[in-house]
Amino acid sequence: MDTSRHDADVIDQFTRQAEPFVERHGYGKQALLELMADCAAVKPEDDVLDVACGPGIVSCFFARRARRVTGLDLVPAMLERARRFQAEQQVTNLDWQVGSCTDLPFPSARFDLVVTRFSFHHFLEPARALAEMSRVARPGATLLVCDVAPSSETQAAFNHWEVLRDPSHTRALTQAEMEALGDQAGLELLRRERTSLEMKLEDLLAGSFPKPGEADRIRALFDAEIQAGTNNLGVNARRLAGDIHITYSMAVLAWRNPA
Repeated sequence: MDTSRHDADVIDQFTRQAEPFVERHGYGKQALLELMADCAAVKPEDDVLDVACGPGIVSCFFARRARRVTGLDLVPAMLERARRFQAEQQVTNLDWQVGSCTDLPFPSARFDLVVTRFSFHHFLEPARALAEMSRVARPGATLLVCDVAPSSETQAAFNHWEVLRDPSHTRALTQAEMEALGDQAGLELLRRERTSLEMKLEDLLAGSFPKPGEADRIRALFDAEIQAGTNNLGVNARRLAGDIHITYSMAVLAWRNPA
């Protein structure tokens, strides 16, 4: 897929997903944010960049712990929702900017900490995105990536159903692949953590905008998975009180930028 077409898919999907994304991840779900902040070792004097910031959930959380946070996203509607989320959270030390993750509109060595969450599986060029994060980070700064990380055995099936759910999904990396990207970028791995994120399948589909008929294909895949008692789709699907529950496997990786 060429970059312009993929960018159009991202803008289309996340213009519509801005509000449901906040409802799904923005309120009362602090554990993952706390883990990210701990891995990043964010300090009160830090200038932070949140790449692919979406509706500002991570940005606002880090703003309470840092000197200033800049949130960057490709989707103007996401940034508009971020401004409203900022007002709800009553934090003021933030800036918002439209931009591409593979061509960050900032000078080199600008930030003390560069973070991104739930973004790498939407990138056509994750290595280039990480290289840009490294470029705008100061020597010795921390880079942090938090994303879904299926096992190598379930990766293909996981990506298949996720593309059905969200056409802007490209390819979720395994944790080993993410670590390899850091090695290729010359980064020093400081910390690696695994965690999980649970939700109901129907809640996820309600906040997504798959092509016509694809939601039913996804439901059929999960029905077959549960009946077979397998975990080929990579999210430990099970039925509880009539609802299908899934659990995403997540990786949080923190690197030090080279001097």
